[in-house]
Amino acid sequence: MKLSIEKKQADRAGRQQLLLTRNYGSYIDESGKRVKKRKRQSLDLFIYATPKDKAQRDYNKKTLELAERIQAQAIVDLANNKYHFEDEAKQQQSFIDFMQQIIEDKRKTDGKSNVSTWESVLIHLQRFAGGHQLSFANFDTTLLQDFRIYLTTTAVTKSGKKLSSNTASTYFNKVRAALNQAFHEGIIRRNPVNEVKTIKPEQNKRQYLLEDELRAAYKADCRYDVLKRAFLFGCTTGLRWSDIQKLKWQDVFLSDGVNRITFNHKKNRKLQYLDLPKDAIKLMGEPEAPETRVFKGLKYSTYTNVAILQWMLRAGITKHITFHCARHTFAVRLLTNGADIYTVSKLLGHSELKTTQIYADIIESKRKEAMESLPSLWN
Repeated sequence: MKLSIEKKQADRAGRQQLLLTRNYGSYIDESGKRVKKRKRQSLDLFIYATPKDKAQRDYNKKTLELAERIQAQAIVDLANNKYHFEDEAKQQQSFIDFMQQIIEDKRKTDGKSNVSTWESVLIHLQRFAGGHQLSFANFDTTLLQDFRIYLTTTAVTKSGKKLSSNTASTYFNKVRAALNQAFHEGIIRRNPVNEVKTIKPEQNKRQYLLEDELRAAYKADCRYDVLKRAFLFGCTTGLRWSDIQKLKWQDVFLSDGVNRITFNHKKNRKLQYLDLPKDAIKLMGEPEAPETRVFKGLKYSTYTNVAILQWMLRAGITKHITFHCARHTFAVRLLTNGADIYTVSKLLGHSELKTTQIYADIIESKRKEAMESLPSLWN
């Protein structure tokens, strides 16, 4: 954000008003044009557009010097959160209404799962507010801290269970993201996010299948063949459920030894391509019409993971395996077979290497266990 002095167009008397302008950056509107975000405030000062004599030139010089001093002081005051340049009406805006607008915007761009999470956060905010509208003017550090305590002690699920640490952490981070957005849009002058600790999530053990377990799963019967093929496809490609479910034959290119798919990663929305191993191609079946989904009939329901667990039991696997474990399996297989962490991170579409590091830690733990399991030679 920048503060600058602007001159209005000269009036009939040849005078230009001076404005103090706050520039927030820019955004792309619906027509694709870049629009600057700014607010202007009159300084009640003017200069002569075309000074006619020395007196007017001296006047312009002194007025511009005064305007620059005001600008410099405004920058200092803004840094100290004293310069109340924002529209006070925005300070009285409801934070809950602001959250609802974020959700509406996300319906147009995000997947159902993320939108559903934001909706759950909104429900808990409303419960926390107890029927009151939370205005930005009142949403200070104390209130954010109180909401943090509510999520970790009082908030419950639909079934009446206490929120897990991971769920509480996710919900709190959504509120933090909304406050950050409000700060960048100039709605709030001071961001309470910087003064309240996050909720630390628990590090759950990531389940994955070993090579012999994968082979056993491939041989075992699953009630839903399309679910079995899609899961194993995830084990060989690392794709998320959402990316597999929406994959169409028009996204697949199989020709002249080049076997790959193109898709948009669910989280980063970037167009990616992925070379397919032979095992993955075999699971896809025969090509169909371009608009046809590769895994036709693949739908998510509350029974999906139950069906996977039943399938695993038939394969003699007692681990708690969900569909997302296919992605874990892919990462561990790559690292076990010598792929470097940077390559694995790129294949998984991770934006930060530390996310992929979790899998590297798993491999390191496996290596340590293997060394400790060696029998003693000298006893």
